[in-house]
Amino acid sequence: MASLLWGGDAGAAESERLNGHFSNLIHPQNHLLGIKSATIPNIDGSVNRIEEDDEDDVVDLAANSLLNKLIRQSLVESSHRVEVLQKDPSSPLYSVKTFEELRLKEELLKGIYAMGFNRPSKIQEMALPMMLAHPPQNLIAQSQSGTGKTAAFVLAMLSRVNALKLFPQCLCLAPTYELALQTGRVVERMGKFCVDVQVMYAIRGNRIPRGTDVTKQIVIGTPGTVLDWCFKRKLIDLTKIRVFVLDEADVMIDTQGFADQSIRIQRALPSECQMLLFSATFEDSVWQFAERIIPDPNVIKLRKEELTLNNIRQYYVLCGNRKDKYQALCNIYGGITIGQAIIFCQTRRNAKWLTVEMMQDGHQVSLLSGELTVDQRASIIQRFRDGKEKVLITTNVCARGIDVKQVTIVVNFDLPVNQAEEPDYETYLHRIGRTGRFGKKGLAFNMIEVDKLPLLMKIQDHFSEWHPSQSALWTCPR
Repeated sequence: MASLLWGGDAGAAESERLNGHFSNLIHPQNHLLGIKSATIPNIDGSVNRIEEDDEDDVVDLAANSLLNKLIRQSLVESSHRVEVLQKDPSSPLYSVKTFEELRLKEELLKGIYAMGFNRPSKIQEMALPMMLAHPPQNLIAQSQSGTGKTAAFVLAMLSRVNALKLFPQCLCLAPTYELALQTGRVVERMGKFCVDVQVMYAIRGNRIPRGTDVTKQIVIGTPGTVLDWCFKRKLIDLTKIRVFVLDEADVMIDTQGFADQSIRIQRALPSECQMLLFSATFEDSVWQFAERIIPDPNVIKLRKEELTLNNIRQYYVLCGNRKDKYQALCNIYGGITIGQAIIFCQTRRNAKWLTVEMMQDGHQVSLLSGELTVDQRASIIQRFRDGKEKVLITTNVCARGIDVKQVTIVVNFDLPVNQAEEPDYETYLHRIGRTGRFGKKGLAFNMIEVDKLPLLMKIQDHFSEWHPSQSALWTCPR
């Protein structure tokens, strides 16, 4: 058994104990029979037939964003440090610890508490005083899914609306039909006690006759449809918009044409309109877009997620082929009592094959891949979180964002690589970061064919250089 260890107070005794458990992995058995096709039962009893494709699961940004909205029904406790850049550095920086400090309308406070929000999240503490200030202030904010950004800008829209005026006053752009509907549901839930405030969806399939008066105060839609409603069909008067929200900006600029459409809409807004832009990431392209569309903004940033390796012990198992990998995986099950485990494959084909093999050997597992709808993925993840499924087999669609306290083991059945067949260091870090969450100890196993060992050595060198003080902890016991 060869191992790679870094981080924490592993200790020689602990390493020896673990190595003793897994000594039988050096010579995996070679008698497993492969299968060319099989069926995988779903929760509802239907079946998916395996196809012999070898397609990587590429993460779709819009689908991933929607998935996070579905699986994160309550606020995530973020450990990120919030950095605030004010347009007027001399102005006092206010933050709040309770929603009462914001002096909201009573019906809004009731809506917030009815949604289960007891106190502002970390980003809301800083963002809400800026968003609700008088006169209105523009804001560019970075926030991961689950930290309350949607609730924050929905609160801003509901606070600015004049319920007695029956025309659109707040406009929110989302990159997809599904994301627009999710935002609208938050508006409806938070504003359910604001009886005279209503929402309208400018999305595909919602056909409004030409010349119709739109009397709803909040409009949520996708850029193409909103553009059509504003300029071609004259359903929305942009000069009367008081709050303009651009949500999921990183997804928006990833969708062809949406950035230009959003800019065209923004340029028709009045100068006094409050403009709010939110994005989960702030790559250079997002910054350039944000600076074009939001004048004189305050900026709230989150430090890049700092996943630590300190409490994760990592091992690799040399194998001859895929069947050897499977046998090694079975031996791991015999050596450790598993709480919950996530097994990562690089391709859908491998994930399907592994799922069938484990099911045929009596293991209860779930398969999560990009072929499933977002609703199906959300259902599987929720079952896993609830402990109804102990093992989750997945591709890179699940490498980030799933925090399950009971996950004690992560297995890389395949190493993550990019299109150039070089190690994908960031994905590796996020994969193994699914264990060792919340300060607990975790184990990560890498199943390596002999010809792929140089890739693992590159990963070792990369993280040893990143954490030079820990490089001595990479060991290969004899």
